[in-house]
Amino acid sequence: MQGPAGIIAILLEELAVEVRSSKVHGKGVFAKRAFWRGEPVLPIDDSRVVTEADPLDPSKGELDYHQDYLGDRNVLMQEPERYINHCCEPSTFVKTYDGVRWVVAYRNISAGEEITYDYCIDSYGHFEWECCCDHPKCRGRHNTDFFKLPDEKLVEYLPLLDDWFVEWKRDEVEALGRRLGSRI
Repeated sequence: MQGPAGIIAILLEELAVEVRSSKVHGKGVFAKRAFWRGEPVLPIDDSRVVTEADPLDPSKGELDYHQDYLGDRNVLMQEPERYINHCCEPSTFVKTYDGVRWVVAYRNISAGEEITYDYCIDSYGHFEWECCCDHPKCRGRHNTDFFKLPDEKLVEYLPLLDDWFVEWKRDEVEALGRRLGSRI
């Protein structure tokens, strides 16, 4: 019988991604083959819901910054998706299809390239952090609130918003669409 590490290794092999050291931050997720724009890269495992009754356990490597906040619930990102680093010019975004969230190629991704997404898409709150993506178009200091992105990013990202986020923030998204002359 395979232990968790063996099962993860098998899944990583099947998913055509690998976790390794990243120049962006700690570990990163890298493409083992090329992906085309719009192609699903890997599914996100949302099975570990974090609650007061079942909080994070740091002794098991369950760290606050590995959580994804989905409006009505917090989930602990699993490996490999927990190691996808932020970039101000991302290679992927997240979209839900048939109840499963997927990391989807936002543009063509080369074999060996680090897979990134913009942490501000589908995000809301007041947490601020200093970006370390080192991209020429890096925005520097970030606020996790999607609605505080620069207008050009709002226009670009509005069609990428996941359905759960649009429903959760319906009034703000509709007002933003009217202000920017965009539609979801």
